[in-house]
Amino acid sequence: MILILLAVMLTALTCIVAWYLATWALPVMVAVETFRLAHATEAGFLLSVLAAGTAALLSVGLVLLVLFKAKNPILCLLARAVFVIPAMIAGYAVVHGVTHDAIDSAIALKLLCGTAGLITGIAALINLNGFGELAPQA
Repeated sequence: MILILLAVMLTALTCIVAWYLATWALPVMVAVETFRLAHATEAGFLLSVLAAGTAALLSVGLVLLVLFKAKNPILCLLARAVFVIPAMIAGYAVVHGVTHDAIDSAIALKLLCGTAGLITGIAALINLNGFGELAPQA
């Protein structure tokens, strides 16, 4: 009984971690790829971690800089899309990975995964717009 409860708790914890990583898919993706690139060039583990963290912060900072400083609404929309589209793909992939063996119908699977991707994208957009409330008003 304890092992069943432990499995349920670990599954819930994994879902929570996947949710947060999916809503922050752009910096996570940039950090992972920067780490892989730096580590492949034999830069060492700590330097690779430092480069990955810096690149992740710069990716979010660049998106926020464009959102705060750009006067063109199309440029702001593109910055939001750069942040939200990886989150949508990650949300779709997480749900597809968990449910593809449990659901036989391809249509139901696509609808479920598409809905999860849409919800994750909306959550990422809400997270990104939360930074807008902290911006100085000019």
